[in-house]
Amino acid sequence: MSQFFQIHAENPQQRLVRQAVDIIRKGGVIVYPTDSGYAIGCHIGDKYSMDKIREIRQLDKKHNFTLVCRDLSDISTYAQTDNSHYRLLKAHTPGAYTFILKATREVPKRLMHPKRRTIGIRIPDNVIAQAILEDLGEPLLSSTLILPGEDEPMTDPYEIRQVLEHQLDLIIDGGFCGFEATTVIDFEEDVPVVVRKGLGDTGSFE
Repeated sequence: MSQFFQIHAENPQQRLVRQAVDIIRKGGVIVYPTDSGYAIGCHIGDKYSMDKIREIRQLDKKHNFTLVCRDLSDISTYAQTDNSHYRLLKAHTPGAYTFILKATREVPKRLMHPKRRTIGIRIPDNVIAQAILEDLGEPLLSSTLILPGEDEPMTDPYEIRQVLEHQLDLIIDGGFCGFEATTVIDFEEDVPVVVRKGLGDTGSFE
């Protein structure tokens, strides 16, 4: 049965943040708030936990996970960027964007798009997510919490608890944080391409 933490959306309790990070480091699968809804995540190096997320969401092997990062320093470790792309990233992070970038060798092969060798990167504008990432010191392997057969992500922590408490290790209640998806920008080529219009403004990329 999962643990259930109520963490303050503006002033996260450091004790609970540390406990959440301990659960992640021990291989736990958690649900946590971002600036565009709740996400399900685990440690970047834990294949068992990644497979557990695939099972919960019934994802196939082609699904692209996202690395949720604390800041741009993480991006330079896991993705390749040129100067023009870096300026755009800096101007739009933290925020409700997912950026598709060419992956570096630091990214485990199982996380990359099998043919394109790309990785999704995200820096959320959410205080709780940032506190967890800061304490963890590395990205969280994540996916939006959308259950099989549903089109919209789950938004109510108590409903998440009711439905998934036996499959998760931790649910973090960070209050309502929306349900609109991130805007997805593909930086694989020289000119950015808007793959999906979501919460983040696309004006700078069109």
